[in-house]
Amino acid sequence: MPSYSTLQIEKDAAQPRVARLLLNRPERLNAINEEMPREIRAAVDWANADDEVHVIVVEGAGKGFCGGYDLAQFGQGEIDHPCQQERAPWDPMVDYAYMKRNTEDFMSLWRSPKPTIAKVHGHAVAGGSDIALCCDLLVMAEDARIGYMPTRVWGCPTTAMWTYRLGPTRAKQLMFTGDTIDGRTAFAWGLANDAVSAAALDGATMALAQRIAGVPRSHLAMHKMVVNQVMLNMGLEQSQSLATLFDGITRHNPEGLWFRRYAQAEGFKAAVAWRDGGQPIPEGDDARQRIRDLEDARKAR
Repeated sequence: MPSYSTLQIEKDAAQPRVARLLLNRPERLNAINEEMPREIRAAVDWANADDEVHVIVVEGAGKGFCGGYDLAQFGQGEIDHPCQQERAPWDPMVDYAYMKRNTEDFMSLWRSPKPTIAKVHGHAVAGGSDIALCCDLLVMAEDARIGYMPTRVWGCPTTAMWTYRLGPTRAKQLMFTGDTIDGRTAFAWGLANDAVSAAALDGATMALAQRIAGVPRSHLAMHKMVVNQVMLNMGLEQSQSLATLFDGITRHNPEGLWFRRYAQAEGFKAAVAWRDGGQPIPEGDDARQRIRDLEDARKAR
């Protein structure tokens, strides 16, 4: 089996027609680092190259599916990184190229000719929800949570999958609020294909995978291409380009820069508590002044 630093993939011992891709950074809630997007694509390529494999199940080790980007590093750290440049002036195309590459790596799950199923327990949030929603099907534990909280500040979901999976009204509700929903709600809204108890999650996911695995690979590939083509005709690729560009802007405009400076000063947990707690996000001149205050305080230390 191939070896990776952020994940594992192997054929299921009892059902070798099913490949199981395990996001495997449990100590960081399977947070996305620089290596993970590339390794997801490589693992999908490996599964597609094996004729015995018909279906790919994506799951997370430990307490949850994926907690998003590793923002303790990218958010409160001091590194100068293409994802969050500290150089001035900011180069939006450097940012776009980096994030678009990640988006394309996640989309390998969507483009895979073999169906992909996200098995979600715990949290699939922020960038983790991008990974889950790039899969064809979604099976959730009833108490699992999915959403994109950084829409409140410092993020825009680059895969733009929410509208295509939920429709505009529900997508706007989640994008405007940054709220997460549980598995029961995701199933009721049509986002998830099933929602079951945490104890039943693996069995339900594998039962679905096994049912699909009995269909010839060529038929699965053709049916998937037809559905994907509808989404492409609706403008998915154009939406992703716009969303990826906007994601960079949200991290470098006054509101996004305030969030990063606050995370650097007070810690990322404090910044997230402000973001998700419902109190107004500083914006415009207020955000600029708070940035100056935070930078002055940092220099004084």
